[in-house]
This record gives sequence, structure tokens and C-alpha cells, in this order.
Amino acid sequence: MRASVLIFSALIIHSLCIFGQNEQKAVKILDEFSAKALGAPSVSMKFIIVTADHVENSSDTLTGSVILNKDKYRLNLDDNITWFDGQATWSYLSAEKEVTVTKADKKDNSFQNRPSAIFTAYKKEYKERLVEERPDSYIIDLYPKDLKNELMRIRLSIGKSSLNLKSLEYKRKDGIEINLIVKEYNLSVKPESDTFTFREEKFKGVDIIDMR
Repeated sequence: MRASVLIFSALIIHSLCIFGQNEQKAVKILDEFSAKALGAPSVSMKFIIVTADHVENSSDTLTGSVILNKDKYRLNLDDNITWFDGQATWSYLSAEKEVTVTKADKKDNSFQNRPSAIFTAYKKEYKERLVEERPDSYIIDLYPKDLKNELMRIRLSIGKSSLNLKSLEYKRKDGIEINLIVKEYNLSVKPESDTFTFREEKFKGVDIIDMR
């Protein structure tokens, strides 16, 4: 009996040690991934987003692209374009031929107001774990420290050789699962000066609703 207890205890201690090592390695990988992305002229991605509702048994797929430069971005989706220059957001709905302009809330640290936070949020808001090391990628899970968070888990797949983002999976408590599959990841694009602002002259006949 005593031998069984000792063996069981040894297995638990070994598992905790492995978890600790995996946690440290995950942080190291994320630090390197973050530093590379934030040190680039921009982060440019083309992607597919698959949203699955496991409660309703439904799914939806859309394609898009994004270019990020610190706290500026332009997000292109199938029926919507969003520009953010760090001060204001322009949201263009092509079907309605309408642009809504809003002012940034400096206290809001969400993606909409601080897109660069996606590369640093793991440092304060999540616990990290290296789940798997594959020949070409690392699989890292992030668990929210705040138990009231709607997210159960974020899973990242990061390329080994170039530290590129391969995929991002959000699993929520309400049964919604969002998978972002990166088709192109580029850190060499140098954005033009007007990349992150709406230019009225390029969208003739569009209604502008300014809510600033």
C-alpha cells in the first residue's frame, strides 16, 4: 500500500514539474512571438474565420484580411471594412453604403481600441501552457485568470521556424467556438500614410454618420 502511495505521489510531482516547465516554455515562445510582431513595420494577415455554435448546431464561415501597426489597424471582412487610426474608428457597411465614425475610448483596452494588446494580453490576463510541440509548430493554450471571463480557452498555433501565427481558436462558455485560420502572415508590409483612415473621396455617395 505504501509503495502505491509513493508511486502515485511521484507521478503527481512529475506531472506538476512538467506543467511548470511547459508553462515557462510557453511564456518564452509567446515573448519571442510578441517581440517579433511588435518590432515589425506591420502585421498583415489573410484569414478564414469559422464560427461554430454547438448549442444551435450551426456554423458560419467568412474570409478577411487585417493589417496592424501598433494601435492602428484596417480590417477587411466580406461585407465590412473597419479603419482605426488610434483616435477614431470608421466602420463601412458596403450593403448600406454607410460609414459610422466613433471616437476611441482611452479606458477601453479591447482589440477595437488597443489592437496591439493581442500580442501582450497573455502577460497579465491569462495562464499559459505549451500543450504540444509538433515538428513545425507549437500549440499553446491560454486560460483566463478571471473566472468570470466568457472564454474557456484560447488555443494558438505558432510556427516554429519563423514564429508566425498559424491559427487561433476561441472556445467560449456559451458553446460558441471561433477558429481563425491564417492563410498568409506577413511582417514586412510598410503601410501607406492613409492605410488606417477612411478616405471619403474613395467612396463616393456614401452616407457618413459621425458620432464623435
